[in-house]
Amino acid sequence: MKIDKNTTQKIARLCKLRVNNEEIEELSLQLSSILDWVEQLNEVNTEDIEPLSSVSTENLPLRKDEESKKDLSKEILSNSPENLENFFVVPKVVE
Repeated sequence: MKIDKNTTQKIARLCKLRVNNEEIEELSLQLSSILDWVEQLNEVNTEDIEPLSSVSTENLPLRKDEESKKDLSKEILSNSPENLENFFVVPKVVE
């Protein structure tokens, strides 16, 4: 499948990526090759193959849940650039 420059620009805009005009051609070729590879995968006969629910059949060891009564708020807030009355201060997002 051939991806043209307009489609690549639209995909970049939807992904909120800034792409230079010099990069558009290379990205178009890469996207086209990815879609060609996916088309090749669609040609593989998977009729008698069961879907995988997990790539690993081994069970992982579980740790015990232990309750901790420590107040770590001061240590956590010490990593923030700005805090006020035990809360993180963040820039206003909604007007």
